[in-house]
Amino acid sequence: MYKQYLRKRRRRRQWIITTQIVILIMLIFLWEYTSKHHIIDPLIFSSPTKVMQLLGEKFVDGTFLPHLQYTIFETILGFILGTVGGIVIASILWSSTRLAEIIDPYLVVLNAMPKVALGPMIIVAIGPGMFSIIVMGAIISIIITTIVIYTAFNEVNPNYLAVVRSFGASRFTCFKEVVFPATIPTMISTLKVNVGLSWVGIIVGEFLVSNQGLGYLIIYGFQTFDFTLVMASLVVIALLAAMMYVLVERLEQLLIKRLK
Repeated sequence: MYKQYLRKRRRRRQWIITTQIVILIMLIFLWEYTSKHHIIDPLIFSSPTKVMQLLGEKFVDGTFLPHLQYTIFETILGFILGTVGGIVIASILWSSTRLAEIIDPYLVVLNAMPKVALGPMIIVAIGPGMFSIIVMGAIISIIITTIVIYTAFNEVNPNYLAVVRSFGASRFTCFKEVVFPATIPTMISTLKVNVGLSWVGIIVGEFLVSNQGLGYLIIYGFQTFDFTLVMASLVVIALLAAMMYVLVERLEQLLIKRLK
């Protein structure tokens, strides 16, 4: 029975992946067809053929790779800082109920604020450069991470905590042995959200201040009316975000297996 279940699950997974690939191919074909027959404006939306041709030329002459490396480095750092920072802040808030009650309305307000609008202020305060862009990427995700993780901490089954406290465990021991391990699945799920948020923060930061990176190429493409360059940069961002999502998903599966 268990082997049949695994076989059924594997088939279902294969069907989902196949369907996703078919949908992607259909979208690419539709984009190419509508652009070629001027159903959409080929000047603005370009076409898959032109995008692939441009990317091939840029990779061959070596002008695209430095921008790609620059953005990937910033995004990974912003992703890590935002996620780790959110978990640390949530842990501090859980350790002090009074502090959490004081900070809670500020977190709600900060989460409601358009953090992208803080970009110019961050750049002026820190100075233009890679560091300000990384900070921008981290700030986009750190607030929502803090709120989600802190909420997960508070939703841990109180019966588990009561059992540990009955043995005289301190608040720190309760957190280390019960609360933190119980919320690891939530933390991993938050990583998936932070993938998209980190890309948003980094690209917006590059819009504002950078002279390198995929965000810079997008702005440069708009300024020179090279919309194929814009679309090529967007396609690469989408592919990289998808790759990060798959890596996070694999990490989630690995950790869940170990926890079991």
